[in-house]
Amino acid sequence: MNVRRRSAAALAAIAVLGAAAAPAVAADPSPSASAPSGLFGSTDPQYDGVWRQSLALLAQKTEGLVPSSKAVKWLTDQQCDNGAFAPFRADPAMACDAKTMVDTNSTAAAVQALWAVGGHGDVVEDALTWLKSVQNKDGGWGYSPGGPSDANSTSVVIGALTATETDPARVVKDGKSPYDALLTFALPCGKDKGAGAFAFQPDKDGKLLANADATAAGVLGALGKGLVTGAGEKAGAATCADAGKPTRDQAAANGAAYLADALAEDGHLTSALGGSADQPDYGNTADAVVALAAQGGADKAAKPLAWLQKNAAAWAKQSGPAAYAQLIFAAHATGTDPRDFGGQDLVALLGATGPGPQGVEARDSATASAQDEKDKTDGKDEKEDDSPFGVWWFVGICLVFGIGVGFLLSGRNKKQQP
Repeated sequence: MNVRRRSAAALAAIAVLGAAAAPAVAADPSPSASAPSGLFGSTDPQYDGVWRQSLALLAQKTEGLVPSSKAVKWLTDQQCDNGAFAPFRADPAMACDAKTMVDTNSTAAAVQALWAVGGHGDVVEDALTWLKSVQNKDGGWGYSPGGPSDANSTSVVIGALTATETDPARVVKDGKSPYDALLTFALPCGKDKGAGAFAFQPDKDGKLLANADATAAGVLGALGKGLVTGAGEKAGAATCADAGKPTRDQAAANGAAYLADALAEDGHLTSALGGSADQPDYGNTADAVVALAAQGGADKAAKPLAWLQKNAAAWAKQSGPAAYAQLIFAAHATGTDPRDFGGQDLVALLGATGPGPQGVEARDSATASAQDEKDKTDGKDEKEDDSPFGVWWFVGICLVFGIGVGFLLSGRNKKQQP
C-alpha cells in the first residue's frame, strides 16, 4: 500500500513512511558474508533492515513457504522492550533508549509479518500496544511517534489492524478513528490536477497535493486492506464522484480513478529526485497494481501488471528483497503466478537473498540450494532451519526523499497457529 505505500525506491538518508515500500538501495541478490546472520539482502540495513525482512517473510508466507527460523528470529530480536521497532538495531542485546529511532512503519511491517508467520503473539501484542499508544488525536499516525499524521503511515497501521482481525473503526483517540484521519488526506473531485487522489500530508500552506504513493496506500487503507490482499469484487471503471464528504468506499474509488488515469499512457508511474529527469517508479507501480486490483478486480491492473512483468526484473535484482516482495504482492493481488512473472521466478529469487525457507519446496531452485551450501560452509546447523517446528510491506519517509510503508498487527496473534 502501501507503503502502500512505498516503493523500494530511493531513501538514502532518511526516515520513512509507509504504505508500501522499501528504500531502494542497490542490492546483490545474494547475502554477503558480512550481512547479519538471518537477514535478507546484502546491503547496509541501517534504514530498511526491519522493513525488507518483514516484507520478505510475508511474501514467502503468502506463497505457502515456511520461512527460515533464523530469519524470523532476526526480526523478533529487533524489537525494543516497549514493543516498537526501529529500522535497524546493530546490537539487539543493548536495550533501546530515548535515542533509538523507533517508527510506526517498521513496527507495523514487523507485526504484520509475524502475525502471518504465527507463534509470536507476545511480540505482536506488544507492538500493537505501542502503536495504539502513539496514535494521534486526529486518529492517525505519523512516521515517528508524535509526528503529524500522514496518509501512508495511517494506512499501514489500518492494514495491520485489519490483518489481525482488529476493527480500525474501534481504535479511537479523542473520538477519532484511523479512517477519520485518512479521509482528511483525500482530494476532492473536480477539474483540478490530482482530483480524487490522496495527499501524503498538507503542505506548509495547508494545501493537499496529489501523491501517487500516498494514493496507492490510501486506497488500500480506505478499503481496510494490508500489504497482502487478493483482488476485490469486479467493478466498472472507477470514477471520481463527490457527495459531500466521501465514504471510505467512494474515497477508494476516487483514488483508484486517479491511479488509473496516471497509468493510462505508459502503464507505469514516474518519479524524479533532485531535478533529474522523470524515471519509471517500479515500486509505486507495483503498489498501484495491488490497490487497483483490490478496489475493482484484477483486470483493472492489467496494463501496469504487464509493464512490470516486462520491465521490472533488473530493478528488483538491483533493489533486493523488498522489491521482490512487492512484485510478489502484485502477483498475488491479480492472481498471477509469481514463479513465472515475465519469465522470472520471483519466489526463488527472493529466497536467494536470504536464508532458505524450510521444507522440500524451498529446495527446488538452484539458488536456494546454493544458499544451503553457504550456510553449511559457515558452520551453521542446517537442522535448525529444516525443523518442522521452526517459525517463519521502511523505512522512513520524508516529503523530500520518498515514501514507503509498512504494516502492523494485533494481539490476537496469540490465537493464531504457527
